[in-house]
Amino acid sequence: MINGINHITLAVNNLDKPFEFYVKVLGFKPHAKWNKGAYLSVGELWFCLSVDHAQPSKDYTHIAFDVSEQDFPVLKDRLIAMGVRQWKVNTSEGSSLYILDPDGHKLEIHVGSLQSRLDALKNNPYPGLELY
Repeated sequence: MINGINHITLAVNNLDKPFEFYVKVLGFKPHAKWNKGAYLSVGELWFCLSVDHAQPSKDYTHIAFDVSEQDFPVLKDRLIAMGVRQWKVNTSEGSSLYILDPDGHKLEIHVGSLQSRLDALKNNPYPGLELY
């Protein structure tokens, strides 16, 4: 039986810019770095950068990272001031900032949880919504 996410690996075109972005801009903790990759962590999540030919998704697929409501405005302002590229404007429950990493991978900085999203859906359901 699956217990959860073990790790996330992103293909990157080179290691330097993405490593600096995830460590210095987003605050991930570095654990190991070599010519073709790096192991980082954020919270309990193991995050890997692997040098390859990055082909970020052109659709809505993205990775969302959790941030507290108190920390969100400061982080958002800092990322915008640093010129981090945005790919979408938030229209859903909870504060979110949708950004791109140096290789164009879609990320979201989000305040909220599955429960807060489900609670919001009870008041404003998506077309065809079924809650379980």
